[in-house]
Order: sequence, then C-alpha cells, then structure tokens
Amino acid sequence: MGRAKAAVGSVVFLVVAPGTVAGLVPWVLSGGWRSADPPVVAVVVGWLLVVAGAGVLLHAFARFVVEGIGTPAPVAPTRELVVGGLYRYVRNPMYVAVVTVIVGQALLLWRPELLAWALLSGLTMMGFAKGYEEPTLLRDFGESYAEYRRNVPGWWPRLTPWRND
Repeated sequence: MGRAKAAVGSVVFLVVAPGTVAGLVPWVLSGGWRSADPPVVAVVVGWLLVVAGAGVLLHAFARFVVEGIGTPAPVAPTRELVVGGLYRYVRNPMYVAVVTVIVGQALLLWRPELLAWALLSGLTMMGFAKGYEEPTLLRDFGESYAEYRRNVPGWWPRLTPWRND
C-alpha cells in the first residue's frame, strides 16, 4: 500500500470509526446537540477538550499514513510500527483523543449521558487494545513493539518523549 491509498483509507476510517463514536452517537444521545445550559467554565473547558482531542486524533491518523504507510483500520494495517510524534508519549493517542472529545462534548452540552458514553467507549477501546491490538502488534513487530510497550504507557502520557535510539 502506498501513502495515497493509506491516506484515503485513513480518511474513510476516520469518518466511520471516530466519526461514529465521537460524532454520531453523542449527537443522538444529546438529542441533536441539545445543550442543558452549562456554566461558562464548562463551555470553555469543553471547547478546549474538543479542540485538543480533535487535533490529537488528526495528528495520530496522519502518523499512520506518513510513518506507518497504512491505516488504523485492522483490515489495512501499517507496514511500519508507528512510534513517532505523539506516539512517543502514549501508545493509544487516538483512543485517548476520542474519549477527550466526548468528555469535552459532555461539558459543552452539560449532558451526563455523554460522560457515561465516554466511560463505556474508553473501556471498550481498552478491551480492544488489550485483546486484539497488542497481541497483533507483538506478533507483527516482535521485539520492536515489546520494547516500545515497555517504555511508553498505553493510556496516560509520559512527560518526556520516548527516544528509540
């Protein structure tokens, strides 16, 4: 797979997977983005979380295309192990970003059902990462992934970037 195909595949996957989890489902749960009159501080923090989460998500998807020459979709995985950019701080920046966006939406709209959705989504992603992704990456990339996993936390970012020297 070349980078052009990886880019198209990644955009499609971005729309389908995170678009559903952090877009369609929250829209449905909130009754079409209906707000419950949040305090101003919740709106400000909510916007910060949504923008930061979306930025991290787009960065992570781009790394799959540029560095990995593939997509985040299990049906079209990367040729190379992606360990650059934000992946030097946390192994699962996409999942962290999606949950961050949903929490931001919950604050923006003041909707507790979105917090419940963020928790359920996060637990589901953790289960998928542990049960499928980590064993698959270990099989496909061997010691390189094992070393990466030993040095970079899965869910809470490091304060300094991991350097694979």
